[in-house]
Amino acid sequence: MPIINRPAPKPSSARPYPSIDIRHGRSGGAPVRSGMGAIPHEAGVAFRVWAPHAESVAVVGTFNNWDASKNPLTRENDEGYWYADVPGATVGAEYRYALKTPAGDLTKIDPYAREVTNSVGNGVVHDPKFDWGEEFLPTPSWNQWVIYELHVGTFNDPEPDTDKPGTFRDVVRRFDHLKKLGVNCLQVMPVAEFAGDRSWGYNPAHMFAVESAYGGPKAFKEFVREAHRNGFAVILDVVYNHFGPSDLDLWRFDGWSENGAGGIYFYQDWRKETPWGDTRPDYGRPEVRQFIRDNALMWVEDYHIDGLRMDMTLYIRSVRSDGEPNLPDGWTLLQWINGEIREKHPNTLTIAEDLQHNDWMTKPVGEGGAGYGAQWDDKFVHPVREAVIAAEDDHRSMAAIAAALTHRYNGDAFQRVIYSESHDEVANGKARVVHEIAPGDPKNWFAQKRSTLAAALVFTAPGIPMLFQGQEFLEGEWFRDTVPVDWDKRDEFQGIVRLYRDLIRLRLNHAGHTRGLAGQHISVIRADEANKVIVFRRWMEGGTGDDVVVIANFHREPRNNFTIGFPEGSAWKLQLNSDWKGYSTLFGDYPSADVTAEPGEYDGLPNHAAVNIGPYSVLVYARTSP
Repeated sequence: MPIINRPAPKPSSARPYPSIDIRHGRSGGAPVRSGMGAIPHEAGVAFRVWAPHAESVAVVGTFNNWDASKNPLTRENDEGYWYADVPGATVGAEYRYALKTPAGDLTKIDPYAREVTNSVGNGVVHDPKFDWGEEFLPTPSWNQWVIYELHVGTFNDPEPDTDKPGTFRDVVRRFDHLKKLGVNCLQVMPVAEFAGDRSWGYNPAHMFAVESAYGGPKAFKEFVREAHRNGFAVILDVVYNHFGPSDLDLWRFDGWSENGAGGIYFYQDWRKETPWGDTRPDYGRPEVRQFIRDNALMWVEDYHIDGLRMDMTLYIRSVRSDGEPNLPDGWTLLQWINGEIREKHPNTLTIAEDLQHNDWMTKPVGEGGAGYGAQWDDKFVHPVREAVIAAEDDHRSMAAIAAALTHRYNGDAFQRVIYSESHDEVANGKARVVHEIAPGDPKNWFAQKRSTLAAALVFTAPGIPMLFQGQEFLEGEWFRDTVPVDWDKRDEFQGIVRLYRDLIRLRLNHAGHTRGLAGQHISVIRADEANKVIVFRRWMEGGTGDDVVVIANFHREPRNNFTIGFPEGSAWKLQLNSDWKGYSTLFGDYPSADVTAEPGEYDGLPNHAAVNIGPYSVLVYARTSP
């Protein structure tokens, strides 16, 4: 795969929409408002739209009885921007643009509409004012984040005899569960308005509007405010590798197109092709670049989002899944967005789903990189899932697990997000780990043991850990946007929930003994292929309360008096035994205990101790005395 490894200059095409000083009035002294879309102010609402091939444009709506003769827009410049100020129009009014074009008369929803009645309805003038309340504590540093990925539409208790999706308020109602679990960052699958009421969200029809079935923009702001009040950071999944493809008013917006393509917002040649339709945005066109940049900054600045996860960036920086051919305009667009966010909002994390294990995605823009803070790491998830799903113990590779644990980008462990389940890993022909091991039977011993073995690695390996909704109570089968989370399983598998909670508490050093789990450093002490055991040390600076040793048994047989090397000759206190019967009545409660490492070289270390570890189990030890 070719790597773009040269610094990219700021693109000259990245100029903003006209920002006209409102102190300089037009005829009659009316100020000209800056911004795009519907711009409410004290005397009415101004409207600006980009439609370079339109012969005329008018705004129609509830404020003028949908009469195109009442409020025509004036062409502002040669770049195709149109503008009008409508006195008396108010927040909450519905509206559309009426365009006369060489292709005929069209009515279109505003591309910058912040709210819509539905994906095929009308734009709504959105009130930008919102009471965000008091100041909240800043979000933790990224190495302290524990991410919980969720889908708003399925995070609800289904109501009888209704097919309504979940809403933002349904998620807020579950904050008590999430707080008790211990996660501190919620990653929300896309919420931009999409076709219909149910979707994964990766088919955005109106980029700036929040899905009306979820509650719309005001409800989303309330959700973010409540998340912050409850100590959660919020990451939003956004989609810039394609638009639509359905219910897409951007398609041939002003009537113009070439080669049967989508018009001004899209490439008109072979570059338009994506796995989701011929709707790749034209990353080289100044106004489209501005449109996408404005969207990213809107979520951060207007909705107080703490991070953006960008869907499949591979299809922004290249055309095909093999990374060919490159799209330099897409690359510089990513650099522009990430660079501006890092400059203006340095605590905001941008995450790439690129899945090509490419260091350049998380290199700084100034060094020629794309500038993301982190990227989803398929070098972790795939080896770990393969190891725990394999039916035969002999097929589990400790060398592959060791490579998964130690992989990093640009020498920084926290430039990667690690997980055993995500929305992609539990759908599209794949399923939940418990379902892959024992289809339809979450009470199966193998399914419980090996799925939690994978989870234990997520929370003890270096990286930003993430879990997917319901994983903590053995949600089965595969992810579908029509099937709500089965909340009854939370009570049925409350012991497994406790195991996840205990793992998160260790990861976040609640007891003050496991600081090293949030550190950069890892050393694989042993990758034992014969016994299917891996042992590794984690530390931040080293020493008491910092050093952690993790032992994972990938075999169905326990290991008795299993001698391993320890970095220090001192007392090592057992912090977690995943085979504890309190986590599941199926577990064996294999007798493991604190140990004292004695002098004597073993595994290349100066000290050693013997441990007992149950089948498919993890032990976490912490150094508690000098």
